[in-house]
Amino acid sequence: MLAGMLALMSAAPFAGTGPLLAGAAPLPRAPRHLPLYDPLYDAPYVPASPRDLHGLWPGAAVTVRGEHSLVIGHGVPAAVLRDLAARADRARATIAEIWGPVPAVILFPATDAEAAALAGAGSTRGLAAMATADRVIVLPSGYARLTATGRDVVITHELAHVATGATRGGRVPMWLSEGFADYAGYRDAGIAVRTAAAELAAEVRSGVLPGSLPGPADFAPGAPRLAQAYEEAWLACRFVAERFGEKALVRLYGSDVGSTLGLPVAEFTEAWRDYLRKELT
Repeated sequence: MLAGMLALMSAAPFAGTGPLLAGAAPLPRAPRHLPLYDPLYDAPYVPASPRDLHGLWPGAAVTVRGEHSLVIGHGVPAAVLRDLAARADRARATIAEIWGPVPAVILFPATDAEAAALAGAGSTRGLAAMATADRVIVLPSGYARLTATGRDVVITHELAHVATGATRGGRVPMWLSEGFADYAGYRDAGIAVRTAAAELAAEVRSGVLPGSLPGPADFAPGAPRLAQAYEEAWLACRFVAERFGEKALVRLYGSDVGSTLGLPVAEFTEAWRDYLRKELT
């Protein structure tokens, strides 16, 4: 995700382009050789022995438990893992308010190459974290460049993808999938809308408005308006939550705009465009 990049990053510039905060597309379920949660998601299941972590990465792994989170690191200081566990607890609480319980299992490898191998991902350029169907994997280089607020947004965004993982596989429009994750990430961040959607705001102030909700091609790596696509999706979900309520936003999963909101798609799109004008000018 590129939205709000400057607000979420530290002073050092981030080299390269591409989604900064989230995987551009959902990743498949990773091999189940990691500790997960009990069925009620009340507490992490902790492996009975180090053998349960065999094959995760070479060398010793450090496990840190938060109140309702589990962070496993390799070559990462324990203090950093404890900080991440606290952020994961807060992120989990936010997701629980919006969606429901979610397992907060986070891996923090020593290198970006290790992260890519864990996720089974190809390019990880520009990423700070990735989500599989049941865990979040941190990209050390990108995560290090984020501000404290940015780290909270990233972890919440990715846990939102974990929470909604059962609705993936093309059954949910990408504007909803990515917009919902951004909505959760920014919900309690205290970042101004025009800052978080800086690229789109610049277009809207110049009199240019999107004609339709972003589609799959708009989220493709290297798409010319990738940042704006994420921002459009976020603000579409924010609009739904503000006008119809968060429960309506959740109900969109497994349904559609007309059935859930009582609006034809064209009318919803025009209302969203009006919302962009109001919020970004």
